[in-house]
Amino acid sequence: MNSMLRRLALAAALTVGAGAVLAYAEGGGDLVVFDWSGYEDPLLHPDYTAKYGAEPTFAFFGDEDEAFEKMRAGFKADIAHPCSQSVTKWRAAGILQPLDTSMITGWKDLNPGIMAMKDLAVTADGKAWFMPFDWGNTSLLYRTDKVTAQEAQSLRIFADPKFKGRVTIGDNVDDAYALASLVVGLKDWTKMTDAQFLEASAFLRDVHKNVRFYWTDDTDLNQAFTGNEVDLVWGWNETFVTLKGQGMPIAMNRDTKEGISTWVCGYVLMKDAPGKLDQAYDFLSAVNAHAVSDYLVKTFGYGHGNSVGMAAIDHQVLTDRGFDNLDKFLDKTLFQQPVPPELKQRMVTEFEKIKAG
Repeated sequence: MNSMLRRLALAAALTVGAGAVLAYAEGGGDLVVFDWSGYEDPLLHPDYTAKYGAEPTFAFFGDEDEAFEKMRAGFKADIAHPCSQSVTKWRAAGILQPLDTSMITGWKDLNPGIMAMKDLAVTADGKAWFMPFDWGNTSLLYRTDKVTAQEAQSLRIFADPKFKGRVTIGDNVDDAYALASLVVGLKDWTKMTDAQFLEASAFLRDVHKNVRFYWTDDTDLNQAFTGNEVDLVWGWNETFVTLKGQGMPIAMNRDTKEGISTWVCGYVLMKDAPGKLDQAYDFLSAVNAHAVSDYLVKTFGYGHGNSVGMAAIDHQVLTDRGFDNLDKFLDKTLFQQPVPPELKQRMVTEFEKIKAG
């Protein structure tokens, strides 16, 4: 099943109850994985399925703040899949437990650059809390039959009145302020000043004037592109890979004047995990397997946390995905690292006002 059909099926099945996500992917297993839709793909954890003869039970969330609130309200899962900007918050809230890295096959193969990021995977006391799994970009996607390459050289195109009603950005405060931060010249948003916050918010207000809708998942995005609803998207690698493969006239500019945003997501072990720890660690080992790298890069367009697996991928494939020169790749990047809680709350509050017009 291709990415779009898989997501459509999941979206149709999704039902949210008070305090818990009640829709699960088909299959059994004692392990409960709280994840983004699409990551239940069996080819992302084949060793787990081979060992247990069943799939884990997957529950889905739409964004990390939603997931955080549901777990705080009592929803129980063994493993969850947050991204870099949320790990500190989840850890500080006391809902995670440290990882026993000796139980995770290939832990030492994890990308050293990601592992070196301060207070992310490992804290100063040496405890491990987060296993990087996937990383990628939020960048400018555009229809090549509607937008010229010259027009798409700057992220300011999102606020160009020419594209009124032809723009979509994610209903995601981190991606939104990553876009705005880049436009105002920031590569490290943890150092955002009051003046820069106001300038960034003003830009998002200008973008709002052009927004047709705020997308929530790749299904929305893919349908909008194929349905000729939008020409410009602030979106993820998977949309580009999926639609390019379907023959859509689409390009992804990772080299705009202002740069791109890079995020890294991964798996954590929940403090009150109801299942068996050995199954949780078998799942973490399975998603970290070298063979998963090739599938994740080719099918989703995302980088894998396992650097040894990444190194084994055909160089032309890495070049096509933009991962052949990671130093250059990161040079013009705003990394979505955790921001101070006060700034994050300010972003959340302002973004809601902007979307409300």
